[in-house]
Amino acid sequence: MASNPILSANEVVVWDPLVRVFHWSLVASFAVAYLSGEGDVLSLHVWSGYVVGGLILFRLLWGMVGPRHARFADFVFAPTVVLAYTRDLLRGKAQRTLGHNPLGGAMVLALLALLALSVLTGIVSYAAEEAAGPLAGVMRGTSRGTSEALKELHEIISNLCVLLVALHIGGVLVSSLLHRENLVRAMITGRKRVG
Repeated sequence: MASNPILSANEVVVWDPLVRVFHWSLVASFAVAYLSGEGDVLSLHVWSGYVVGGLILFRLLWGMVGPRHARFADFVFAPTVVLAYTRDLLRGKAQRTLGHNPLGGAMVLALLALLALSVLTGIVSYAAEEAAGPLAGVMRGTSRGTSEALKELHEIISNLCVLLVALHIGGVLVSSLLHRENLVRAMITGRKRVG
């Protein structure tokens, strides 16, 4: 099977179904985790955080064995390339790419790393504060001060994730306008314009 089957003279499949399901599942599970972080819904917060963690593990694997545009090798660029692309984007002269552009690829890596850190600090904080979760035994006896510091760190990282999400959405909008294509639609259908 070809890596980019042509659907019409104008469109090809770029994002495979697993990348698209991953993307929208991550959006939903992070939103649930973030919005359920306060109040009496700790169980929902914890389980949606576990889902985020599982999705990240899946994406790391799929980034190595998935189809062409899902692979990290297709969209991880040297920092100099990312900076040059960013400069061109700010000038309104960035080249269109079929898969992730260099800045989009950097954002994928940043989001995956920060979301993974959020999940990890959440698991550690949950173990320290509630004596629950996979690290409960390791964190038993954690002082109240350390427990509070871990919770605060988890909240800071989660808020930084929201900032990155906002930047990601802004980048999608700018790129969509610059290249006159609906990137949100592309992440739903998997299809992008050929040229």
